[in-house]
Amino acid sequence: MSDATYVSFVPRSKRSRLRQILTSEDTGPVRWTEKRGLFVSEFSFSGPSVIVRKVHAHVTSWVARD
Repeated sequence: MSDATYVSFVPRSKRSRLRQILTSEDTGPVRWTEKRGLFVSEFSFSGPSVIVRKVHAHVTSWVARD
């Protein structure tokens, strides 16, 4: 299984909630980092491509919901 990295841009209003979820859950083989900006945070997810793709899709739909 090959590794991949996906990036999600999360607005300031949701980044603390996402960070809280990621730190409280066992993310298994998925590694994540956050680079904070003024208005958005850049969350990078790395790991097995199949899993990371699903995480990215879930985060993208969560960010789009409001």
